[in-house]
Amino acid sequence: MNNQRREFLMKTTLLSLAGALGSSSLLANPLTAKSKRIGLQLYSLRNDIKDNVAGVLESVAKIGYKTLEAANYDNGKIYGMSPSDFKSTVGDLGMEMTSAHVGGPRGYSKETHAEAMDWWKKAAEDHAEAGAKYLIKPSMPIPTTLGELRMWCDYYNQVGEVTKARGLMFGFHNHSREFEKIEGEIMFDFMLKNTDPQLFCMELDVYWCQEGGYNPVDYLKKYKGRFPLLHIKDEKEIGQSGKMDFKAIFKAAYAQGMKEYFVEVERYNHPPIESVRQSYEFLAKASFVK
Repeated sequence: MNNQRREFLMKTTLLSLAGALGSSSLLANPLTAKSKRIGLQLYSLRNDIKDNVAGVLESVAKIGYKTLEAANYDNGKIYGMSPSDFKSTVGDLGMEMTSAHVGGPRGYSKETHAEAMDWWKKAAEDHAEAGAKYLIKPSMPIPTTLGELRMWCDYYNQVGEVTKARGLMFGFHNHSREFEKIEGEIMFDFMLKNTDPQLFCMELDVYWCQEGGYNPVDYLKKYKGRFPLLHIKDEKEIGQSGKMDFKAIFKAAYAQGMKEYFVEVERYNHPPIESVRQSYEFLAKASFVK
């Protein structure tokens, strides 16, 4: 068989496969799309997964997601499973849970500090058993003074010491309100300047950063190395609004040291699993995503 004939047959086979699977992303570059480590924050499917954990995880794996960020930890269990069982379930589907959102103990004060540290020790141990590398606090009360905010920064450094001892990096996930000013200082910047990079990272949610009035690319360039994780988010499905410059975001994110990124869809034009699928396909066929 000559080379020209072999090339023709290969292209025909790939086109047939893409048609059978109904995925336009395979037409762009089937091998590249399959090799990308595209992650999903499972909060995107928060209502679907409540009563169907196994089914939703299987659907996510079939779409092509490789890494997961959990958003359900309660009484030592992740989505109702022991950490080891959750790890096995995800691993059998060809995925990894590399990060998790955990709220932390309810309330915090100097009087409850020891109790809070015990809570984080347990959470870190459980998530290490599940295979996670990052433990992320998804939100916090907004302080009214810089003194209060400094207390939170000190607390986060101490939590970071606890998680680091168990092999995990501790961090925080922003919304738009962290870009408001407290006593003339942008809260997000103050947190970055008053936390230890060896103990604490930021998971930059690029959409909420932009909604807060700032360009996520500028932050990625200004605070290099502080954002090992990103939330890739849009108004609804990724790439849907046309407002987010994902090409520039990914370029800056890679340059500053991004390790993982997770799609998060909070609002939808379609059933959530379809929105998650469309978001995956946008990234799978994007040349700027490695």
